[in-house]
Amino acid sequence: MTAPPNSLSRYAWLSIGAAVVTITLKTIAFLLTNSVGLLSDALESIVNLVGAMMALAMLAVASRPPDEGHTFGHTKAEYFSSGLEGVLILIAGIAVGIPAVYRLIFPVPLHRLDVGILVAVLASCINLATAVILLRVGRRYGSIALEANAHHLLTDVWTSLAVIIGVAGVWITGWTRLDPIAALLVAANILRTAWQILGRTVSGLMDKAISLEDQSKIREIFSRYESQGIRFHLLQTRQAGQSKFISFHVLVPGEWTVKQGHDLLEELETQVHQSVPGSIVFTHLEPLDDPTAWDVGCWEQGPTRRKDSQEKNSQA
Repeated sequence: MTAPPNSLSRYAWLSIGAAVVTITLKTIAFLLTNSVGLLSDALESIVNLVGAMMALAMLAVASRPPDEGHTFGHTKAEYFSSGLEGVLILIAGIAVGIPAVYRLIFPVPLHRLDVGILVAVLASCINLATAVILLRVGRRYGSIALEANAHHLLTDVWTSLAVIIGVAGVWITGWTRLDPIAALLVAANILRTAWQILGRTVSGLMDKAISLEDQSKIREIFSRYESQGIRFHLLQTRQAGQSKFISFHVLVPGEWTVKQGHDLLEELETQVHQSVPGSIVFTHLEPLDDPTAWDVGCWEQGPTRRKDSQEKNSQA
């Protein structure tokens, strides 16, 4: 399912509001306790705020209609948001780790841990609720910007949970090194999340193909027509934000009229649109009995060329 990116902006505003509230709560918790874990947690929430503001800006850009300079639209703008989100998470992981190592070597006493823990728990609940909403909406509408922001918030939730456990351990046992140990574990989890988000961003910017599930839906449509003597080749796909670009060649008997071919392509494009929401379909009609119809020309690629040759030979 797709939705105009500007209609998703209110969810970015939700994330911004949640970030402001949690920054305030976590800062209060740090000032009360002097916990390096809670300080790191507050710093990560500041990163959440910057990431949410970037997501809001990029969703606004992605909502712009195609123009003369961007005939395919602006949907790739979302990858700038997810890329920055990944970098910010990476920085947050480093920011958490450095003071944690220092406190591990030079421990300091903590104060008013009971109140600090309660404030941190409240902030975590706000982040968790916001993250669940953003993740559901992002997956439903295919918004990588909202998904990245949701994962960042979930990372923050895990960060807070580990920090709270560490601070609670200090409160119970009096062993102050539990605080930086918890922060170091959190830093490792943050860095892992950053790596995953940056990997998805790079894949999108490199025009990675649409999911195998969506490709299977397209090939299932093709199979319905093959019994009629129609063949397909050079299926190529890529995804940019919510938009899924799909192109393929359709080979029909040479005696077909232009109208027959046109009607078939309209029918195929409609079925692909229905099966793969958010798709932008490009088709090319060719005569089945012309040997050059199987040539890939300027699109020549090793795996694609070999597969097309195999399909051609199977028809001989």
